[in-house]
Amino acid sequence: MSTGSGTQRPASGEHVRYEGGVHGGDGHGHGDDHAATGASHSTLKGYLTGFALSVLLTAIPFWLVMGKAIASPGLLAVAVLAFAAVQIVVHMVYFLHMNARSEGGWTMLALIFTLVLVVITLSGSIWVMYHLDENMMPVSAQQMRNMP
Repeated sequence: MSTGSGTQRPASGEHVRYEGGVHGGDGHGHGDDHAATGASHSTLKGYLTGFALSVLLTAIPFWLVMGKAIASPGLLAVAVLAFAAVQIVVHMVYFLHMNARSEGGWTMLALIFTLVLVVITLSGSIWVMYHLDENMMPVSAQQMRNMP
């Protein structure tokens, strides 16, 4: 169908293919499998695997703490934090579908940037608090009793 300006309009019920894809160029036409962006749609098996790993990675630290399996509190804290870090990775892979190919690598770059900011913030905060504690004026028990 032609208009007065020389452009072509589709007939009723026709789909027009634009440069970016069908229906306006957003690239999400019917049957789009997201292969170009690297994003994956997980299966029921993938979700159940992620769920099983998440339950396991929650139950083991719970047992370690409640069963007093590790006597040293410092070593216990390190073990629980290690399980937490592994569980974060499981969630990102199985539920958020993050990988190096997803969105052309931009999601992984955003994750790395976020982790760098978190490490800088936490380490800077701990450093400041440590030095504040070291540089405070010492107060004896006698001086504390005399304070208003």
